Amino acid sequence: MKTLLLLRHAKSSWSDPSRVDHDRELNRRGEKAAPFMGRFLREHDLIPDLIWCSTAARAVQTLGLLGRDFAGHADVIYSEDLYMASERTLLECLHHTHDEAKRVMIIGHNSGIENFAKALYRDGDDAARAMMERKYPTCALAHFEFDVENWADTQFETGRMMGFTKVKELQAAKIGAD
Repeated sequence: MKTLLLLRHAKSSWSDPSRVDHDRELNRRGEKAAPFMGRFLREHDLIPDLIWCSTAARAVQTLGLLGRDFAGHADVIYSEDLYMASERTLLECLHHTHDEAKRVMIIGHNSGIENFAKALYRDGDDAARAMMERKYPTCALAHFEFDVENWADTQFETGRMMGFTKVKELQAAKIGAD
């Protein structure tokens, strides 16, 4: 059994139009969102063994803001190939993942992350799938499980969707609990 977590980077800034897209950093909203997602992942025992992360500034910054558990606990592979990657490229990265990693996270960009999640879906949480198909916002997380021993055996339409989590809902739940 393998677990895959697909995280879209947190909200980025458009304040400097001269900045190259790859170098855009998070805005204040994004800086606040990533720690919420990190807390959710810790509370639900979803700390990955290995993280594939785009080299774009906003993806690297998102990873850093998830919390110390992530950079310290997991192996991290920074890959320029993940910057604006297609679903085919994301699947190839997954196929190159060492099989000792049981839980893997990919931090990337739309439309690739969203299209990859849609392409992986075989069955599972239909409500989560419907929510994901309506909108895959920044810092949202799709959670899949695969009945495979080797990452190379993952294919499109073989994933069981376990959930889809949006930071906006996590923040609203915290405000409601306070």
